[in-house]
Amino acid sequence: MRSTLRRAPRRTPRPGVLVAAVIVVVGLATLAAAAVGPPASGPGAPHMGPPPGPLTWADEFDGAAGAPPDPSRWRLETGGSGWGNGELQYYTDSPSTASTDGEGHLVVTARRENPGDLWCHYGRCEYTSARLITADRFTQQYGRFEARIKVPGGQGTWPAFWMLGQDIFTTEPWPASGELDVMENVGQEPGTVWGSLHGPGYSGADAIHASYTLPGGEEVADDFHTFTVDWAPDAITWYVDGVEYSRRTPADTGGDPWVFDDPFFLLLNLAVGGDWPGPPDESTPLPARMLVDHVRAYAWGEP
Repeated sequence: MRSTLRRAPRRTPRPGVLVAAVIVVVGLATLAAAAVGPPASGPGAPHMGPPPGPLTWADEFDGAAGAPPDPSRWRLETGGSGWGNGELQYYTDSPSTASTDGEGHLVVTARRENPGDLWCHYGRCEYTSARLITADRFTQQYGRFEARIKVPGGQGTWPAFWMLGQDIFTTEPWPASGELDVMENVGQEPGTVWGSLHGPGYSGADAIHASYTLPGGEEVADDFHTFTVDWAPDAITWYVDGVEYSRRTPADTGGDPWVFDDPFFLLLNLAVGGDWPGPPDESTPLPARMLVDHVRAYAWGEP
């Protein structure tokens, strides 16, 4: 992919974003109005219902220990261009950066290393990691998309589960093709995950976004969590562990085009450094490992 695909989705501080100790909800919309909906935690919090349709695609990562990701489901992208965000890693296609562990997980590993004299946008690369996509293997328009993931944590780590419009390769360069971030986490915000939409007029630091902070001081890296979006024709809703924290409709673009009416493909990656998280430091635990228990997609309604 070209480096313009990924932009730093946020800067801190940003006007108009409320960060609370438990949950941050930005502009939670309903289909009928822009009013804020129910709280995203505690009594009365909206919870995710059953899948909206049949299972259409899944990876349970049942391969043998050290096996590469299933090539019928995933393609590994490679390179050290910075990917539009000033990221520091070189993405490789080696099982050392992405493989199954024999226990039902995909393990994406970021290391401080440079095997084979790799070169990045800043010079000789200092880190490796992996980036997996389903483009030309699986795309879908509308539905439920979820992944159960244990992120690594630590300064400079940037794990993500996200989606891009398939037209990015043909007629619509980013952001006109659309980007839907199901989950992003950066090490300096250990208890918080972000969900975002990027499109023409609302991309990069100006994306439409909201965040969810785990209750009780829990850190995202402490355990597995399930990150989900329900993508309907008229709204997109985000959940963490079944709890709704954001809902967006075409009204939220402020008149800019709503570009979420075409098939999208899935991505998993673990970035190191970049404009948003900043570089690792002496406190960063490396190697850093992102464990993915499953990724699943469901249709929206009957096929």
